[in-house]
Amino acid sequence: MTPPESSTLENTTLDKKQLIEEVLQAYPEKARKKREKHLNVYEEGKPDCGVKSNIKSLPGTMTTRGCAYAGSKGVVWGPIKDMIHISHGPVGCGYYSWSGRRNYYIGTTGIDTFGTMQFTSDFQEKDIVFGGDKKLAKLILELEELFPLNRGVSIQSECPIGLIGDDIEAVAKKSTKEINKTVVPVRCEGFRGVSQSLGHHIANDSIRDWVFPKADKAKKDGTLQFEGTEYDVAIIGDYNIGGDAWSSRILLEEMGLRVVAQWSGDGTLNEIMLTPSVKLNLVHCYRSMNYISRHMEEAYGIPWLEYNFFGPTQIAASLRAIAAKFDEKIQEGAERVIAKYQAQADAVIAKYEPRLKGKTVALMVGGLRPRHVVPAFYDLGMELVSTGYEFGHNDDYKRTTHYVKDSTLIYDDVSAYEFEKFVKELQPDLIASGIKEKYVFQKMALPFRQMHSWDYSGPYHGYDGFAIFARDMDLALNSPTWGLIGAPWKK
Repeated sequence: MTPPESSTLENTTLDKKQLIEEVLQAYPEKARKKREKHLNVYEEGKPDCGVKSNIKSLPGTMTTRGCAYAGSKGVVWGPIKDMIHISHGPVGCGYYSWSGRRNYYIGTTGIDTFGTMQFTSDFQEKDIVFGGDKKLAKLILELEELFPLNRGVSIQSECPIGLIGDDIEAVAKKSTKEINKTVVPVRCEGFRGVSQSLGHHIANDSIRDWVFPKADKAKKDGTLQFEGTEYDVAIIGDYNIGGDAWSSRILLEEMGLRVVAQWSGDGTLNEIMLTPSVKLNLVHCYRSMNYISRHMEEAYGIPWLEYNFFGPTQIAASLRAIAAKFDEKIQEGAERVIAKYQAQADAVIAKYEPRLKGKTVALMVGGLRPRHVVPAFYDLGMELVSTGYEFGHNDDYKRTTHYVKDSTLIYDDVSAYEFEKFVKELQPDLIASGIKEKYVFQKMALPFRQMHSWDYSGPYHGYDGFAIFARDMDLALNSPTWGLIGAPWKK
């Protein structure tokens, strides 16, 4: 869908480049030279957004990034529902990552699902001095006694583990034999890398090294049974926030595909083990799961496709792109699904576009959202003035060029100061960002939507999700509350 033309802003490339220069003046010279590489204005026709990314944050700039542990525990491994995920280290990291992302799942807590439970080795000072290997091994045996229906264990390393040298791999091998279940050691100590992004990569590699070999062996000896079809697919990188994966799965199954696995949201260990048997991997969050998808393409010959189920325009485009990988039956199924939901999408747009048309949005999120959610705003007649990633890589910014229009302000790993300054100058109608930014901008009397976990709403994926997305944007923007307060520049 063609982005709507800006109606109210002085929205030129030159204006925004001057704004960047003004913002950079607050920094010392050395810091200014580093930060200016991460800020740019997109120019149509360029192959990427022209910003540096995946570089260590500048000390003291108040980054919104997380750590490698957050990338592994909070994103990739944590939502796998039938495994126990041990936060190996002090209690704080596990507590902070406990049930924070609304990864919905079906099951009975403590029986066949453990997502809302926190397991930690609770390091004390003596564990730092003497090591926590023995404590970890004992903990795994105790958990097996307390929760015998768990399907496996992952060990999520916190910072002290890498510093003191706990041999979690040896513990995992020994414990696997003792409990006869999969035990996966994940070297995701928080200090590794520059952001949570490396935690995704490390977690993907742990699946490659500790789960897939076991699946290969089980297939050979017949203990892992699977009767495949030519229409088998896996949903990868959908964390089922507010039920997103469920609303996506409905569409895929209605068009005739069989979803064999979805992970991590509402996912199981067995589904991960079955994934190397599918015909196509469908990747929603490219940043967190492209590594394992590439591995499966190389090792098992399974192609993968990134898709976008935000807003009816991209839903239709993605359904057709997916269907093109299959035969006429699936292609006809895709057209049937698009036609089925067209009236529903049209009704949503007819209701909310008059209330939202021309409203401007400033985005700053992680994962896929700084680009994937943009067409959903466009479908409602809204305008994007700026976007950026917390932990994006260069390939994310290349993909972003397909979604944003000329003169969109781009910021990578934007600091709290920069983001606030950009917002004050651009004066967007809506901020769509994360929990760390929410209350700052609400106190500035700016409508805000929390786009990491949908502000306790959702789903936002699929046709059903688009209706909820549109309603939530309307509720945020058109609440009479804002008329009682007023943004600072309106006073």
